[in-house]
Amino acid sequence: MRITQGTFSHLPDLSDEEITAQIRYALGNGWPLSVEFTDDPHPRNTYWEMWGLPMFDLTDPAGVLMEVNACRAAHPNTYVRLTAYDARLGRQTTALSFIVQRPAEEPGFRLDRQELADRRIRYTTHSYATERPAGRRYGS
Repeated sequence: MRITQGTFSHLPDLSDEEITAQIRYALGNGWPLSVEFTDDPHPRNTYWEMWGLPMFDLTDPAGVLMEVNACRAAHPNTYVRLTAYDARLGRQTTALSFIVQRPAEEPGFRLDRQELADRRIRYTTHSYATERPAGRRYGS
């Protein structure tokens, strides 16, 4: 099962050249970037671990890609994403977010159905990855 979160998630994985083009687009719009990673990509888990601080001062796409590659090397079996922030409204709003690395195996989610009183039905999602301890959910 392929996790589909953020922009471009329905497309094949982006190459480094395509990632650099998106970084260039974000920087051209004045959007600083942040690299984040997680081993729990549940749809409600919007706060991933940050790889360093947001790069408010970087203007060169190569510097951002260098941070992406450093995060990939340090966390080879996790999800890594880039998030671009837009501060035009007086607050840091996510303008663009996309996954730049996935684990080799994505176990996916299970949909649990619960029948309640008065014919109500509740659905919840359960990540198969969370059945393993944090740090060992994917690969080694």
